[in-house]
Amino acid sequence: MNLTPAASAEASALRKITWHIMPFLFLVYVLSYLDRVNIGYAKLQFTGDLGLSNAAYGLGAGIFFFGYFVFEVPSNLLLKRFGARATIARITILWGALSCAMMFVHSETTFYVLRFFLGVAEAGLVPGVVLYLTFWFPSDRRARMVAVFMAAIPVAGIIGAPLSGFLMSALHEAHGLRGWQWMFLIEGIPSILTGFWALAVLRNSPADAAWLTAEEKHAILGRLARENSVAAAAGAEHSLAVALRSSRFWLLTLIYFCLVTGNAGFSFWLPQIVKDLGVTNLLTNGFVTAIPYLAAGIGMILIGRSSDVTGERRWHYAVCCFLGAAGLIGSASVTNSIPLAVTGLSIAYVGILAGFGIFWSMSTTFLQGTAAVAGIAVINSIANLAGYVSPYVLGIVKDATHSVTYGLLLIAGALIVGGLVTLAMPRVKVLHGATSAA
Repeated sequence: MNLTPAASAEASALRKITWHIMPFLFLVYVLSYLDRVNIGYAKLQFTGDLGLSNAAYGLGAGIFFFGYFVFEVPSNLLLKRFGARATIARITILWGALSCAMMFVHSETTFYVLRFFLGVAEAGLVPGVVLYLTFWFPSDRRARMVAVFMAAIPVAGIIGAPLSGFLMSALHEAHGLRGWQWMFLIEGIPSILTGFWALAVLRNSPADAAWLTAEEKHAILGRLARENSVAAAAGAEHSLAVALRSSRFWLLTLIYFCLVTGNAGFSFWLPQIVKDLGVTNLLTNGFVTAIPYLAAGIGMILIGRSSDVTGERRWHYAVCCFLGAAGLIGSASVTNSIPLAVTGLSIAYVGILAGFGIFWSMSTTFLQGTAAVAGIAVINSIANLAGYVSPYVLGIVKDATHSVTYGLLLIAGALIVGGLVTLAMPRVKVLHGATSAA
């Protein structure tokens, strides 16, 4: 099919944009997620060293999200003022330094303090990138692009789980340091270096990209401007004050709260869940833990593409929630079989992670302009309080029952609620070149 000059310029621009910014954003989130959840692997060693209970570990793992909650909106406002390039560089350098500092944890208090400030440092990365993608990609590309970005989560697990297990085993007591201390140090340094690299790689918008021709800039900026106009006519919220008064905004927040409940509880406790199945060797535990991440990485790309190609969001997202719940319930029911339990965990994580890309594509359809700048961060910061609650509750449940089975069932219940609420939302249809919310 022959394309018009404008369509050809737009297609060329999108190819260049994808290959210039997505690999780097992907790398940033791989490092981010690794430095966020490697505490789950450290738990297998350092809770004994520090004498921490499961509840104390859960509180420390989750307090990261309280720091997120406090500083996420200011971070997105700073991104709008100073640009994504400076903001993402600042976030990456600070969290890398604090991740390295986790090697100096020596008490319950220092554990809580450093985890809180790690959340403060990383606050704004995900909503900032989601907002940043709206500056570059039209609506019918965003679920795929967010899925590519979020695919860093399973890749971080696939790489980080065996790596963390290896570092904790191979370097244990080297030069007087425990294995978990080496792990925090070695896995934090690449983030610091990548933060400085961001200053050379990232540009704030297509208008600043020297690698786009004048025709390509005109085509993509024109497409984005037309979409914003159509979204405004369809009822998208441009004012944050108006968005905060709308039931749609709070339904989105509730939906995302349920999804984060599933992801936070799952990711921070997965190494312990695998250990409870009988996989106690650290390196073997890392390889088994990587299996659900691998399945989720494949599933989230396929489901995100399906949502973009069909232009449908609600049912895709709801099915992801129900799939996650079914996998968790199944894995909790077959704890006497490692293969069956890991299969259930893999199905669960496909559903949980695939939901992220679809959610952000759905929410950026409803929120435009000023509402998108702060609204995305408000939704993410409030919902991420689930990341504070979920690991803590799982820790309390494990201390009380000596099992995470009931905790997994609670997470499954939250995912079911999220799926049902999604189906009560207005229908969202993504068209080629326009977005409508009915």
